[in-house]
Amino acid sequence: MEYLYDYGLFLAKAITIVAATLAIVGGIVSVIFRQRRPAKAKLEIVHLNKRYEDMEKSLSSALATDADLRLLDKADRKTHKLESKGAKKKAKKGTLADSGERPRVFVLDFDGDMRASAVASLREEISAVLTVASARDEVLVTLESGGGLVHSYGLAASQLQRIRSASVPLTIAVDKVAASGGYMMACVANKLIAAPFAYVGSIGVVMQMPNVSKVLKKHDVDYEMLYAGQYKRTLTVFGENTDEGRAKMQADLEDTHMLFKEFIVSLRPDLDIDRVATGETWPGTRALDLGLVDELSTSDDYLMSRRKDADLLKISYTERKSMVRSLSSLMSMGLGQRDKLARDRNAQQFR
Repeated sequence: MEYLYDYGLFLAKAITIVAATLAIVGGIVSVIFRQRRPAKAKLEIVHLNKRYEDMEKSLSSALATDADLRLLDKADRKTHKLESKGAKKKAKKGTLADSGERPRVFVLDFDGDMRASAVASLREEISAVLTVASARDEVLVTLESGGGLVHSYGLAASQLQRIRSASVPLTIAVDKVAASGGYMMACVANKLIAAPFAYVGSIGVVMQMPNVSKVLKKHDVDYEMLYAGQYKRTLTVFGENTDEGRAKMQADLEDTHMLFKEFIVSLRPDLDIDRVATGETWPGTRALDLGLVDELSTSDDYLMSRRKDADLLKISYTERKSMVRSLSSLMSMGLGQRDKLARDRNAQQFR
């Protein structure tokens, strides 16, 4: 009897282990199957005019008397009726999708980090807008960035240039900061506005990295690096740096700085570039005097000023990652963080 009991207990454990294993394998297979499906992308469009109108109605209703509320309700019904009639007439004429009556302002947000990662969404948003925008419309980009890697912000600025190349007016609003690579993007605008205390400028290039060769020598650690090409490596973290390597890196920085200044002058030819390309930053009021910006205003004030004569459409693009892709990204970030930091230290930065 005791033998049967032990056998039954062993059988139950075995079945439990097999079931758990099958469940794990099934889950992995299911996730891999879902991974084969393309990532879901979403283009969200928010009508800001409607948002402002709803806010206005809510506040007006809270402050109005009963008599006022009846008058407001009557006026709303009349307005809705007229709008419905107008829409029906357009539909009959086949002009419902025609925006000939009012221009549109497409509002995009760019919040920049060191790698300008938001350019992934920005490029999709710009592509979407350019399929429908015309010269009578406008694109407003609310830009916040303290700068970062040269190649990343070069691409971000190129994306904004697509708007100008399509002859669609581009306005960029800076509420807090557009420095270095951020200003490189901002100067692409046909009209650049900034809040009075938003910081603008920092037209310069920097490269910084630690060197631990003395620490390695102290602990009798040898470091070897082999390369082909005289300037394949100039400065290094672990080896001894030479005066020749420093001179070459400095020359590269000066060349990048010159390209930066030439880019800005091509877009803002009246700017005294030698006066402002010192790496300094200025608040909006000073930046206006120097010609770095065209107007003092917040993005909110600018939108409020346009809501009466234009349709304001906020555009945002998001792409939802699958579970496997998200997990692999996290693992890559964890395993490769040290290598990424080392590459960032070696890279030239708009700072």
